[in-house]
Amino acid sequence: MRQRVYVETSFVSYLTSRPSRDLVVAGHQQITHDWWNKRQHGYDLFISQLVLDEAGAGDALAATERLDVLQAMTLLQTTNEAFVLAQELLRKGALPAKAADDALHIAIAATQSIKYLMT
Repeated sequence: MRQRVYVETSFVSYLTSRPSRDLVVAGHQQITHDWWNKRQHGYDLFISQLVLDEAGAGDALAATERLDVLQAMTLLQTTNEAFVLAQELLRKGALPAKAADDALHIAIAATQSIKYLMT
């Protein structure tokens, strides 16, 4: 059985964006491209509506590129359990309040028994 991976919006942004002149961002982009080209076929890839919403925002051309990559991935339902867990992560201070969307990404993956989160 293949491992399941939740693909967060940052991953697809690194994958589809123009090469950055910032060395840290360029490094993230390279690692993302390497994983995508060499490893992604060995995993089942999942996303949520939150990923689609985030990826669809901003520049129309860039959004289209991001959404094209996401099209082949399996869409997970965002359950009430995930919302409750996300709120609990924020309430307990596991993430700051400004990271509410990140808490929801984590909660969606966790409540769907997905061990890996690609960011």
